[in-house]
Amino acid sequence: MPNSHYENFPVASPLLPSSLRAPVRVIYAFARSADDLADEGDATPAERIAALNGYCAELDRIDAGVMPEAALFVALRDTLLERQLSTQPLRDLLSAFSQDVTKTRYDSFDELRDYCRRSADPVGRIMLALFGEQRSESLVQSDAICSGLQLINFLQDVAIDWQKARIYLPLEDLRRFGVDEAQIADGVSDQRWRDLMQFEVNRARQMMIAGAPLARRLPGRMGWELRLIVMGGLRILEKIEAVDHDVFHHRPILDRSDWLRLCWRSLRFVV
Repeated sequence: MPNSHYENFPVASPLLPSSLRAPVRVIYAFARSADDLADEGDATPAERIAALNGYCAELDRIDAGVMPEAALFVALRDTLLERQLSTQPLRDLLSAFSQDVTKTRYDSFDELRDYCRRSADPVGRIMLALFGEQRSESLVQSDAICSGLQLINFLQDVAIDWQKARIYLPLEDLRRFGVDEAQIADGVSDQRWRDLMQFEVNRARQMMIAGAPLARRLPGRMGWELRLIVMGGLRILEKIEAVDHDVFHHRPILDRSDWLRLCWRSLRFVV
């Protein structure tokens, strides 16, 4: 599951084909360090934006054929050239990280989905490019899985995000179900909250199911990797429902007891 450090890159997964591990580690290092610039430490918003703009400038150098100076970007340049990858997905990630510095509310689901398009979807597109899978159907399904995972992360982390003064639930949905920010601040899980959360759970589940055929279609280890990812996301949604949507006091996570269940479900892969 994705978290604050972009763990949706399968960096250490034994299922990841060995030929992809080195490039994934390099791209992960880029994404994680950029995410930290946006979120970690005591930098001012202006300093965070300036640091992220510095990352964009390094990508400009790579695209211009100029050798970067920092070791991270030298390795990234080599990986992009060797794998014939575009810098655009990385630029999309940087755009989302920069947005996190300045935008803390999303009025509509369309706004939130646009954020996910840049904060989550590039991860899947990079993985597909590394694997050599570029069919349009696969890209659409990958986007559905990645954005679905991002939404699930938001549902898990409502309380954590509030501590950062952020709300990643569409405000139009809060208004629809009669939930206000004071209720989130107080951690009140009443029927209005449960109805809102079930609505969000259903939407995220539909996105995961829409993308699931990609896991059946990809061969070998990549297919099995994606099956586990899909089943892991769906399991988190089950756990949200199991605590009656009270994520304020019970943050759902995957623990050791879930893994046998996920392996069995991945073998059957019925969604």
